[in-house]
Order: sequence, then C-alpha cells, then structure tokens
Amino acid sequence: MTATTSAPSYVPTPRATTIGFSNLLRSEWTKLRSVRSTYWTAAVAVLASLVIGLLVTAQDEHNLIHHRDSLDGFDPVMSALTGFFLAQVAVGALGVLTISSEYGTGMIRATLGAVPQRRTLLAAKGLVFLVSVFVVAEVLSFSAFWIGQSILHPSGAGVSLGDPGIARAVFGGGLYLTAVGMLGFGLGALIRHTAGALSAFFGIMFASTALVDLLPTTWRNHVINYMPINAGSQILSTQPDHGALSPWHGFVVLCCYGVVAVVGATFLITRRDA
Repeated sequence: MTATTSAPSYVPTPRATTIGFSNLLRSEWTKLRSVRSTYWTAAVAVLASLVIGLLVTAQDEHNLIHHRDSLDGFDPVMSALTGFFLAQVAVGALGVLTISSEYGTGMIRATLGAVPQRRTLLAAKGLVFLVSVFVVAEVLSFSAFWIGQSILHPSGAGVSLGDPGIARAVFGGGLYLTAVGMLGFGLGALIRHTAGALSAFFGIMFASTALVDLLPTTWRNHVINYMPINAGSQILSTQPDHGALSPWHGFVVLCCYGVVAVVGATFLITRRDA
C-alpha cells in the first residue's frame, strides 16, 4: 500500500485592524453625548451663564439709572458674562468626567483593547471635547452678551459688537470656558481618578489664589497675575487693568496650565496600566 500525504492547508496570518481616526472621533462623540453627566453639567453651565448674567446686569441697570453707580470704569461685557465664573466649575468638571469616568468604571480596558494606540485615543477624546465645549461656550457667550446689553440699553451702558474691544471680549468668553474645560480634561487624563482630578482642578483654579495671597505684598502683586482665573479672565474685560496681564497674554497663561496637564497625560498614558 502506498501512503498518501496531503499538503497542509494555508492559514493566513491575521492582520491587525486599524481604526480610522474619523471613526474614532465618531465613537468618542457618541460616548460624550450618551452619558448623563454631559447633559447635567451643560445644563448647569447654561443656567449659570444666562441667569446669573441676567440678574447681575439687571442690578447694574438699576444702580446706573438711580445714580448709585457711574459709567466711569463700568464694564458691560464683564457684567453680562459674570455667570461664566460659576459655569467654569461645570465645564471643568465635565472635562474631568470625560475621561476619568471610563477609568472609574473599568470601561477604559475595553476601549484600549479596541484601540491600542493610546495617544491617538487620547487625542480623539480631547479633540471631540475641545470642539464641543468651544461651540457651546461661544453660543453662551454671545447669548449672554445680547441679553445683557438689551437690559443695559435704557441706561446708556449698553454696547455693540462693533465698539472697540467688545468683539474680542465676547469671543474671549467662549475661549475662556474652553481653556478651563481643557484643564479639567488634562487633569482627568493625568490623575485618572474623578475625586482626585476634581480636587486638583479646584486647587489650581481657586485654592492657588488664596495661597498666593499669603505671600509678601511685593511677591503677591506679581504672582497673582499668573494665577489661572486672574490671567484668563483678562480676555473678558474691556476695561484694562494696568497692573494685570494683557488680554491675550493672560489667555495664553491660562492655556499653559491645560497644556502642561495634557502633555503630562500624553507622556504617561503609554507608561501606565489601564
């Protein structure tokens, strides 16, 4: 009898699938708009921006009409955007939750299993969050401005976008909220624990200013200008403070806080376990 040998069948080597960046962006956008925290924090930001701005401008209008305040040194844009200083808390918290919630639930393991390119994943998350916050923040800024100026108009304190420095300040309101949100996102990606990242966010944004106040006066007057709120809020102002940073210089300083956090997270994301 003659033994017959059969040739081994060819089994192709499986190739790693590559997820396109556009598909990754769609995936992250679906995540962002599918969780309740996005809508809760957005609702707080909207209410804080519009309602507080309405109340403050109404009070300013009352004081101006009854000659309790003077138009000298009055900032109609800052009056209308006062609510942004509360809205920034909600936006920063959303930035933290955008990434820390995945680490908290353990879903980040499934995400990294599907997308092993960790830095690409972080870039997609950051880009989706950045664009989303920027659009909403600019809509809020211009809406709060128009509401505020309609209230201030009878007293003669209202201004228009065509007046010097007004368009920059109103557009800067959206930029300010976006930069604060990216700081929260960077801290969330860096610390990866919601409570810890929120604590760091509040510490950098608020507690740092209180600590600087404890410095000797000459040091304090210089350092205070570089604290995130003090520096970033200059872009909302139409009344220049000669002791503070210029609007765009201050905004760049605020952005640097977020950039440092994001760069640190980008460096560590490939060096730590999920």
